Amino acid sequence: MARANEWVVKMLALIRSGNSTAAIAQIKVAPDAKSLKALQAALAVPPLAGRWRDVEAAIEDNIALLSAPRLHRSP
Repeated sequence: MARANEWVVKMLALIRSGNSTAAIAQIKVAPDAKSLKALQAALAVPPLAGRWRDVEAAIEDNIALLSAPRLHRSP
């Protein structure tokens, strides 16, 4: 069984606290596109889907940026 991504768990807690500005700032410095996709999947469940549109838009934008082959985060 795969372990849950700790970053995603922390982000969900931050988003649920209502601080979307801080969540968007953390999304912009996400470790990788895989983590963002996991967060996007976690926010797609029915009770949470569509609740934070600005956060969902930031996730989509940053997935596109991190998925580009010319951009990457250094370790």
